[in-house]
Amino acid sequence: MPNLTVAVIGPGGYAGHLGKKGTVSDITFYNQKRDQTTVTYVEPGRYPEKISSLFFAVSMADMALLIVDEITPAFGECVLMLDAAKVEKGVLVLRNYLSPEQVLPLVKGTVVENYTLEPDDHNHVREMFLEAAGKQPAGAKGLKYGSVPVDHHFPVKGVGTVVLGGVAEGTIRVHDELRVFPTSRVAHVRSIQKHDEDVPEATEGDRVGLALKGIEAGDLDRGFVLSNNPALTVSGILNGRAELVRYWPGPLREQMVVYLGHWMQFIPARVAYVNNSGDWRRPEVTFRSEKELVFPPGATVLIHHLEGGKLRVVGRIVPR
Repeated sequence: MPNLTVAVIGPGGYAGHLGKKGTVSDITFYNQKRDQTTVTYVEPGRYPEKISSLFFAVSMADMALLIVDEITPAFGECVLMLDAAKVEKGVLVLRNYLSPEQVLPLVKGTVVENYTLEPDDHNHVREMFLEAAGKQPAGAKGLKYGSVPVDHHFPVKGVGTVVLGGVAEGTIRVHDELRVFPTSRVAHVRSIQKHDEDVPEATEGDRVGLALKGIEAGDLDRGFVLSNNPALTVSGILNGRAELVRYWPGPLREQMVVYLGHWMQFIPARVAYVNNSGDWRRPEVTFRSEKELVFPPGATVLIHHLEGGKLRVVGRIVPR
């Protein structure tokens, strides 16, 4: 059952024309299914008020659907978020008589310049994403480990603790014993559902509901990671060379408070050290956070600044 996850960025509720509404919070899910092919649409329901809402939607995405009604600072911020997160496949829909000549120069040099221009036709968009989902490569099976970042969690009477999330890497199986990162707790997978169907396993890209035992819903939080991957890092210190977005106005400063985003984590951190010599848009930097960040080798962590005014996307870093 191939699944495609699409971040729908634009007028609120647009994804309601594409799929059936599911879980609602600061991000809203809509589900589309035909035979064994599924598409999960994610809308950042609290954006532009909360940049975290946009980050969560984009962090899940295999593709993006960017609907442009007008040229605003929020449009620019969305383009830079998609570029920083490297969501390289997507669709651009222009409305309110906007022309490609008005928009395309503004996205030049970003991932969005390679998105396909499509008409504002809900049926056409639905069919296009279903076709893309059918071509989506199946997650690699046979891997001994898997990781699921938690985006929602709750108790269900007669079932126990249920978490919702996407398989970010590897394979998850019924009866797996998974560590609940960043804690040392362990949870047992009682059952797995994909789009309301019980399955024995789920692979990278699948949207899942996991019934767990050994842990209570109150012991979980969004951003926790269920995993048996021994290579995951848990740390409150990140070191590396950052890459700042092209429109960020000035160098990073020591003691500056930023928010680090990876998978479903969005945590405050402070710039403990920065070396801006050379190109200040590519500084050597150390971040320290009270909450520990969970990430695999080679992960890309996005940097945000909530006091950044009309631009809150700072850049990205691959921790060493």
